[in-house]
Formats: sequence, structure tokens, C-alpha cells
Amino acid sequence: MEYIGEHLLPGQIGHLLVVLSFVATLLATVAYFAATQRRATSEYEGWRNIGRFSFLLHGLATFGVIGVLFFILVSKYYEYQYAWANVSDDLPFQYTFSAFWKEQQGSFLLWSFWHIFLGVVLMLRSGKWEAPVLAVVSLAEAFIASMILGLYFGDARLGASPFDLLRDTMDAPIFKQADYLSQITGNGLNPLLQNYWMTIHPPTLFLGFASTIVPFAFAIAGLWLKEHKEWLKPALSWSLFSGAILGLGILMGGAWAYEALSFGGYWAWDPVENTSLVPWITLVAGIHTNLIARATGHSIKSTYGFYLVTFILILYSTYLTRSGILGDTSAHAFTEMGLGLQLVLFIGTFSLLALGVFLAAQRTVPVIQEEESARSREFWMFIGALVLLFSAVLITGATSLPVWNKIVHVFNPDYVGAALKDPVEHHNRYQLWIAVFMGILTGIAQFMRYNERNWEGWARKFTAHVGIAAGGAVLLTMLNAMWLEMRAWQLFALLFTAMFTLVANADYLVTVARGNLKMAGSAVSHFGF
Repeated sequence: MEYIGEHLLPGQIGHLLVVLSFVATLLATVAYFAATQRRATSEYEGWRNIGRFSFLLHGLATFGVIGVLFFILVSKYYEYQYAWANVSDDLPFQYTFSAFWKEQQGSFLLWSFWHIFLGVVLMLRSGKWEAPVLAVVSLAEAFIASMILGLYFGDARLGASPFDLLRDTMDAPIFKQADYLSQITGNGLNPLLQNYWMTIHPPTLFLGFASTIVPFAFAIAGLWLKEHKEWLKPALSWSLFSGAILGLGILMGGAWAYEALSFGGYWAWDPVENTSLVPWITLVAGIHTNLIARATGHSIKSTYGFYLVTFILILYSTYLTRSGILGDTSAHAFTEMGLGLQLVLFIGTFSLLALGVFLAAQRTVPVIQEEESARSREFWMFIGALVLLFSAVLITGATSLPVWNKIVHVFNPDYVGAALKDPVEHHNRYQLWIAVFMGILTGIAQFMRYNERNWEGWARKFTAHVGIAAGGAVLLTMLNAMWLEMRAWQLFALLFTAMFTLVANADYLVTVARGNLKMAGSAVSHFGF
């Protein structure tokens, strides 16, 4: 049957660009890998140039896919399932962006967009690190591009295309009519998503997600090239950027939840929100061990581990969000689209890559045999990193209960499954005391020094600063407790340590940093924390 009014050309162009994007990033992966392996030969530049060309072609093709899909949404072409499901004639233009990344395909494209943007910056600025780092980024892009291919091999499907026609996705009598388009309109966008936060929160959050691959890629490159100290400087700059953006994106999501949702609170109980938070926690831990490694030479292996696990946790979070496994426990998960196996392969490939490269090179990582002094800054920074890791493990364990239940159910169909009766109470029971410890630590560690060798001469000043912070914290705690009408002693402990952090870091800014922006960065970050 020849249908009246269908616009098939945009979808055909979109399909072509998706395939071109996938093939180009595969070529970029191979070329950059070959360039890295031949970095000391005359063949290096040739392979690197092929990698650059292929990556840029992948980028142009992906931008083309984004442009075509956005054109379909703006034009209200309801013959496409993506437009029919997410826009309507009366949807204000600005919320077309929310409609674009509402579905899995659009959010994958947003993720890919930021990888490409970051890849071009790396191409221009990373020098000798370009080939190994972009080999890793290109490989990740190949997996993401495969998620929107929509190619069928018999009954098996590779990816879910955003250009599927509505009549190909559902069986309804209306499609027996040639003019069916004159009788349908779009479903529109959920009113909760018609909010200004949803036009700025997802791109910010996905820039945070995407940027975590850069410290991961530098860690792989350091292990691959066995340059275990040189990679720390560029990795630190990128991890600071990533931590700031990812944290900002999470805060924006919390603000949207507080403003838009009926219960008027943050989604601290929601598994999807927690899986976004966990990689930020391990990234912050990695930033601190990176600082230790650059200052003292200690904790290089730990820095590798934190940066590697952060991106793996981003992929795990992606699986939990998109596989449908959290459908019964989260209010914020995507619907299942048959991409579960591809997501598992994505996680498995990068986990094996990280583990394999680490095991192959770990014996060559320099290790300082002398233990850190318990009176040094690096010792307590490392303890703080371990506490953050403990926090991440606790949150991930509770969040992963649906995954555990599904695995056990395969072997025991009668297994009922474990579940948290009160997620808020569960998380607060443990995370509150972790926060108390971190509050104290971020106050006192500022006044400690790297490689402490003269504690006796410094102890009096250190004690004075801690005493000032404690006294100020007691006063502020009393005032705030009266204002908030607090009763629970656990909250008094939390409030005291928060006030202790504020006073101690304010003291540090005034007496130690004294206008030095580089030194003030840590104190400002601790204020925010």
C-alpha cells in the first residue's frame, strides 16, 4: 500500500548516517590502536591521521543523526514512532529538547555528542596521549553507536533505531488506510518533563557521564604505555572538570525533583539517582589519590583503580537505568527496549579491558615502600578515599538488589527476592555516619602537610586551628538546632560536623590560602561538600 503524506526521506538519511557513524568509529578505534602500537615508528603519523579523519567523520555523521531526529520532532512527523510518542501539536518548542532526550535513543545520542566534543578537545590538546586516549573513546563510541543501529539479523536486533516508522512498530487497523496520518496526532510529553530543569539538567548530567571516560582513558593509556607518573597531570585536570560537571548535573536533577514532583523532596531513595551518585563518589576519591600521587608518589595504583572503576560504574548505572531491571523499584528508569545484552557486553568489554591492562602492567607501577606518616596529609586523604569507597560499595549493594534477585531467580525459580523495606532509613543509617567522618576529615586534613617531618613544631598551630573550628562549630550548631527545632541526636552529630567543616575551611582560606586561588580550591570544594 502507498501511504499518503509520509515523509520517508529524513528517516532514510538518518539510517544511513547511523551506519556511517558506527563504521567510522570502528575505523577510528583500529587506527588509533595501530598508531599507539607504532608510536616510535614512521608509521605513527599515518595511522594517527586515519584515526583523526575517521573520528571526525563519525562526529559529523552523529551530528547529522541528531539534526535529522530533531527535524522530525520539530516538524511533527507522526509517521515516526519517536515523534508520535514524544511530541504533540501543542507542545511548546523549548520542550522539544526534553522530548529529544526522553527516550533511550536520544539520550545515547546526547552521550555520544559529548564524547565527540571532548574527543575533538583531546585531539587538539592531549599531544602524545591523543592516540591511546582516543582509541578508548572511539571504542566506547562504537558501543554507543551500536545502540541506535536498529539492524535485524533474523529474529535478532542490534540496537533500537530512532527512525522506526509507527506502522512498523505496532499492528493496528488504522494502518490499513492510506491516509492514516490525517487521523492521528502525537501523544505529547509528560507534564512533569515540561519543566525548564529538563532542558538543562540532562545535557549537563550527560556531559558529566561522558567526561568520566577521559580519566579512564588516561589511566588505560598510562598502563598501556607504562608511563605511570606522566599521565597523572592531564588526568587530574580532566577529573576535576568531570567531578564538577557531574556533581552539578546531579544537583540539577535534585532541584527538578524538589520542584516538579508531588512529594516535594529529593530522590535520595531512588535507585537510578543513587547509581548516578556512586560514580561521582569514586571519582572524588580518585581526585584525592591523584593529588597524593603527584605530591608524594604514593597511591598511584589506587588512582588507577578509582578512575577505572568510575567509568565502569557509569556503564553499570546505564545498564540499571536502561535494561528495565529497575522498573518495579525506580520512578526514573527507562522502559526496556531489548538492549540489555548489548549493555552487558558494553560493561563486560570495558571491565575486561581495564582489568587486563592493569594486571599486565601493575608490576611496573612504582611503589614507595616507606609507609606514610599518620600525621601527614596524604595518610588522611587516603583514609578519606577509602571511606568514600566504602560509601559507594554500600549504596551500590543496596541498589543492586534487583540484579541479585534476577540472577538468583535463574537458578532458583522459587526465590522470592530481597528488598529494602525502607530505603531512606537504610541509607541514612550508614551514610549519615560516613558524612560525619568526612566532615571532620575535610576540616582537620586541610591543616596537615604532605610528607610531615616536623610534627612537634607544627602540633601547637594545628591544635589551635582545630580548637577554633570546634568552638565555632558548637556555637553554629546550637543556633541552627534552635532554628531547625532539631531533636534527634544523630542529626546534632551531622550538623556539628558540617559546621566544623565550614569554620575550619573558612579559617584555612583566611590564614593559609590568603587569596591564593590554587590553594583555595580545596577549601571551596569542601564548603560545597
